[in-house]
Amino acid sequence: MTRVHRITNLLAVVLPFIAFIAAIALLWNRAVGPTDLAIMAVLYFSTAIGITVGYHRLFTHRAFETSTPVRVAFAILGSMAVEGSTITWVADHRRHHAFTDEEGDPHSPHVGRRPGVLGAIHGLYHAHVGWMLSGRHGRASAHRFAPDLVKDKPIRWVDRMFLYWVALTLTLPAVAGFVLSGFSLVGAATGLLWGGLVRIFMLHHVTWSINSVCHFFGSRRFDIDDESRNVFWLALPSLGEAWHHNHHAFPTSAFHGLKPIEKLADPTGLLIATMEKVGLVWNVVRVSPERQAQKAIVGV
Repeated sequence: MTRVHRITNLLAVVLPFIAFIAAIALLWNRAVGPTDLAIMAVLYFSTAIGITVGYHRLFTHRAFETSTPVRVAFAILGSMAVEGSTITWVADHRRHHAFTDEEGDPHSPHVGRRPGVLGAIHGLYHAHVGWMLSGRHGRASAHRFAPDLVKDKPIRWVDRMFLYWVALTLTLPAVAGFVLSGFSLVGAATGLLWGGLVRIFMLHHVTWSINSVCHFFGSRRFDIDDESRNVFWLALPSLGEAWHHNHHAFPTSAFHGLKPIEKLADPTGLLIATMEKVGLVWNVVRVSPERQAQKAIVGV
């Protein structure tokens, strides 16, 4: 990983954290209102589905097909989550699946883990955020892990424009706050703080928890050779991504919630199913109960 990449990642980690601390101080003094929270909620959901529907289930695992305008829209929304450009994110995630919890996995909490509690804490830190700062594995090669997207002109354009989408994701909440507060500069500032930086902070840590928490704590029911886990309390904030063990058992499935109760806590899967019904997506990958039974751990 180059020095520029490490500095960029450091800024992406630190600045939203500083904003989060500032927001706590402002909340203590009641400098937040329903407008700020509404802007934050709308942008959280919009950019989160850019990651879950777009970056993850569509571009990384090709769990369904859709039109070019829809693909571009999800790529832009994913870019606005500020977790990296489309091709970079996909390449890193495909590398994770190629080497899950083995040497070569960029963010496993288990590879090279030291013994004891301190070793576990270090492993969780590395999986959560440390891997982006250490440069231990470098960035995954796009030509090796995402050659389909490298050849995809519309997605390559979105990827090149990443910094513009970052600017947009900060401008939109500021403008919304300005307008909805009656053209107040204070409204613009709090809109930027809550709908921009705090929202990015929250979404980052939910996403990173899939790398750390969901490879360390939780339940398993399929016979697969990795340490992935389902973590029910993360399911809704992550829009269904925390059914992570299910996902590693069936990576190309468009639905990570497989049991009836899991499906209800998989908003991404519900959204994909809705888009399928109205004809926006097609060739949606599903896992039959028979395939699930074949992989199930006996007695679980």
